[in-house]
Amino acid sequence: MAKNTSIEIYQEALQALKSKERKPVYFFCGEEEFFLDRLEKATESLIPEQNKDFNFDLLYGRDISPQKLLSIIRSYPMMAEYRVVVLRDFGSLGSPTVSENGNGGSVNDLIPYLEQPNPTTLLVMFDSKKPHGRSKIGKAIQKNKKVGFYQFEEVPDYRLPDWIIEWTQREYNKTITPGAAQMLAQFVGSNLQLVSTEIDKVCTFVDTSQNIEESDVKEIIGLYREYSAIELKDALLSRDLEQSLFIAEQMLQHSKTDTGEIIRTVGFFYSVFSNVWQIRRLATKGNTKGQIQEAMGIGNNWYFNKLWQDASKYELQDMPRVFEALLDADRAAKGFSSMDPTTILLLMIKRIIN
Repeated sequence: MAKNTSIEIYQEALQALKSKERKPVYFFCGEEEFFLDRLEKATESLIPEQNKDFNFDLLYGRDISPQKLLSIIRSYPMMAEYRVVVLRDFGSLGSPTVSENGNGGSVNDLIPYLEQPNPTTLLVMFDSKKPHGRSKIGKAIQKNKKVGFYQFEEVPDYRLPDWIIEWTQREYNKTITPGAAQMLAQFVGSNLQLVSTEIDKVCTFVDTSQNIEESDVKEIIGLYREYSAIELKDALLSRDLEQSLFIAEQMLQHSKTDTGEIIRTVGFFYSVFSNVWQIRRLATKGNTKGQIQEAMGIGNNWYFNKLWQDASKYELQDMPRVFEALLDADRAAKGFSSMDPTTILLLMIKRIIN
C-alpha cells in the first residue's frame, strides 16, 4: 500500500481543523508551502471577522518569546467561545535574539502547556521543518495525543495530474480530462501555487462549461501553436530523430525567448523521464503493472496507462544517459556553455534518442 502523500494528508488535516472534535493544538510543517498557506487561511477563517480584533493573533517565532506566547495562549477569549492563535516560524521561537528583560524563556517551557492546553484557545503552529524527534519539544509535539501533527512533503510529479483533477472538482465543481490535467502538470511544474493559479485561469476561461479539455489548457497557458513539447515528446519517445529535430526547430522559431523555452522543455522532459525511470525500476524488481500503479499512488487509470506506454519505449539502462543529457542541457541553457540555444536543444535530443 502506497503511503499517503501530501494530497491526502491535507484533506485529513483540513477536516480535523474544521471538526467540532478538533484538538486544542496543531503543528503543520513541511516543504510543500501551498498546503501550509491553505491551512493557515482555513485556521484564520474559524474566527468571524467581527471577533478577530480580540480573539485572533498572528505571531512569528522570531519576534516573540516563549513566555510571551504562553501568556497569550493561556488567556481567555473576549465575548466569544474560543480564541485562535497562529504561530509562524516555530523553529525561531526561543532564539537568543528575542528576550524580555533577559527572561524570555525556553521553547521547552511549552511542554507543560501541551500536556494541559487551554481548552478555549486553538493554537496552530507552522514551520518549514519538523522539530527534531529526539528533542524534548519535538517529542512533546509529535507524540502528544492532544496535538495534531501533520507533515507535508512535496507532491511527486506523477501525482500532480490526480491532484489537479481532484482540486478542480472540489474547488470549482468542474471536470478536467486526464489529458488536460497531464498537460497542465507537465508544463507548469510541481509548484502547487503556480498550478492552482493556472487552474483558476482555466476554470475562469471556461466559466460556462463544466468540462475542461486539452484545447482549453493550451489556450490559457499559451501553447496554442502547431508544435509544443507534447508533440516533441511523442516524436522523441518514438525515437524519430528527424521529426524530433524538426519540431524542436519549430518550437524555437515561435518562442519569444529561446533560453526560457529550453529551460521549460528540459524541466518537462525531466518529469517525463522521472516517471519512465520509476516504472522501469519497479518493473525490473518483478512488480506487476497493478502493483507499480499502487506503489506510485496513481489513482487515475488513464494517466497511468499513458505513463506505462511512455515507459515501454526506454529501458532502465538508458536512464543514466538520458538524465546526463538533460542535466548538461540545463546547465548549458543557464550559462555554463558558449553554445547557442538551438545547438543546446538539438544536441540534447540527439543524446536522448541515441
